[in-house]
Amino acid sequence: MEYVSSPCIVPDKVENRRYQVNLAQSCLRENTLVILPTGLGKTAVALMVAAKVMENGRKVLMMAPTKPLVDQHHGFFSEMLQGKSVGEMNGLMAPAKRAKIVEENDFIVTTPQTVSNDLDNSLYSLKEFGLIIYDEAHRGTGNYAYVNVATYVMKGTISMGMTASPGSDLKKIEEVCDNLALSRIEVRSDDDPDVSPYVHDTYVNRITVNMPKDLLDISNGLKAILDHYFKELTELHLTNPNWPPSTKHMLSIAQTLQMRLARGEKTASVFRGLTVQAICIKVLHAIDLAETQGMTVLRSYLRSINEDAEIEKPSRADKELTKREDYLRIWELARTSKVEHPKISRILSLISQHLSNNPNSKVIVFTQYRESCDVIAEKIGVVQNARVCKLIGQANGGLKQKDQIGILDKFRNGEYNVIVSTSVGEEGLDITSTNAVIFYEPVPSEIRTIQRRGRTGRKNDGEVYVLIGIGTMDEVMENSAKKKEQMMRERLETLSKGLRIKRGVPSNQKGLYEF
Repeated sequence: MEYVSSPCIVPDKVENRRYQVNLAQSCLRENTLVILPTGLGKTAVALMVAAKVMENGRKVLMMAPTKPLVDQHHGFFSEMLQGKSVGEMNGLMAPAKRAKIVEENDFIVTTPQTVSNDLDNSLYSLKEFGLIIYDEAHRGTGNYAYVNVATYVMKGTISMGMTASPGSDLKKIEEVCDNLALSRIEVRSDDDPDVSPYVHDTYVNRITVNMPKDLLDISNGLKAILDHYFKELTELHLTNPNWPPSTKHMLSIAQTLQMRLARGEKTASVFRGLTVQAICIKVLHAIDLAETQGMTVLRSYLRSINEDAEIEKPSRADKELTKREDYLRIWELARTSKVEHPKISRILSLISQHLSNNPNSKVIVFTQYRESCDVIAEKIGVVQNARVCKLIGQANGGLKQKDQIGILDKFRNGEYNVIVSTSVGEEGLDITSTNAVIFYEPVPSEIRTIQRRGRTGRKNDGEVYVLIGIGTMDEVMENSAKKKEQMMRERLETLSKGLRIKRGVPSNQKGLYEF
């Protein structure tokens, strides 16, 4: 095996992969957004670029959205770089300590909000930095901290963005490139000729399940309630006839009504419209839970609606919905039913199969909702040889970032062999040697789909299982993600050409730091 040779990189550590070298060359010549599927070594590309920049005596700043990712990058670059110091900082440190870290180290890794605040407070400048790296660069829109940091980047400094999936929205991708001053997009996929020799096979298996009668009855009952209220919104002239009832549609209606209120239109139809659209949003969410998650999660949600309707000043939506006879029948069925979603039993079978075939297997189960995470983890606990843990975000009493890091470490070293994770496990984190990834439900985001899928097939062949409830919202979400992913790939090349024409290649960077 041939390895990358550089004065700043530890010998015999980084495999010399042609596509990574080509991407690094592009980044050194021009501010580039690197789009590379998870597991194909975006960080190795960043290492090559950083090494060349530091050879010339310039510092490197790398930013990542979360502390676990920052810790991960700090560990990687500390191990791979030689003769260069790597510093890590965060917002909990005293400002003077952060300034000292910037002064004393060649490579700095941190969260973007920390840098953004420090630059606003003139704690230090970026004048000594020859390279700025934005990990998960697709976040660089709106008022995200990456955008502010980019305004402080000096002329002549290289900017590099990295992501596995920027999304299919051309305007957002272009916004990222504009905000971060990126003038070139480099895309690679598993099928590219310079990539395919290094790719392990990932097999995607679509597993369908039939809905049990109780969940079907509840779903159909909720849809009847939704039809009733959607018809009322139509009679109030608030709906778009070309747009089916959906949460997005309801939020659009709410925005319109709030604007009318702000203009002083405090009429009965406006207030009634707000109540009805709020009921529709609740019912839509209940349908989603019934069809994609299961009875336990649905029951918990309906119970929360019932409890909110009993408080001293309940919302009109909760009060009206919980007094409907058809809703009360649905609640009674949900309260007394013993069925669970058939996806649960399929997950147990899949995990049992993997652990029986290979006791060293590691499996990740992704689910949209934290309550589903609890239910699935509890059920998996009965599978022979399964050592299961949950990976959830920080909000609402969840796991602190140091606890998330600890769980991932235990998963890597084999203390756990099954992780049930919410979206916190989708982005960036290096979860190596995972044999299987299970989607409890499809997600409509092409970004999240690609990131979930990329948790396996990194160092060995991997299996992906996507669980689909027949005739449910699962099928809608699956089709949405597929279409968006296809659009994303088709549009990126066109956008890249347009960016270069629009902005051109900065003359001060062309040919800089050639390999």
